[in-house]
Amino acid sequence: MNLKFNKTYLIIIILLFITEVLIAVYLKSGFIRHTFGDYLAVILVYSFIKSFIKGNHFKIAISVLVFAFFIEFLQLVNILEILHLQNNHLIKIIIGSTFHISDLVAYTFGIITVLITEFKIYKLWIT
Repeated sequence: MNLKFNKTYLIIIILLFITEVLIAVYLKSGFIRHTFGDYLAVILVYSFIKSFIKGNHFKIAISVLVFAFFIEFLQLVNILEILHLQNNHLIKIIIGSTFHISDLVAYTFGIITVLITEFKIYKLWIT
């Protein structure tokens, strides 16, 4: 695992971040807000890590998935209430406040998308 800046992933981060902000600002409910946003969130986190770490795609993707699951399970135990942060709007947006199995599914599909994309890109470079 090497530290190396990658402009492509930085562009992906910017595009995904703008998309996530637009979803958060303009959509208050529905599939796109609650599920597609989570799908994009793990891709955003993966891209953030890949923007400065050159390493094994699979290991990084699985690490991001484990991290996302960990955050989701913290919601299950009401971590915001435990830390007395339930009234902090920014933290609620970043961490979330309610546990949903569908979020775990969205995270998983997001990481599967990352792995398929990375595999296809890798195959293009070696052929």
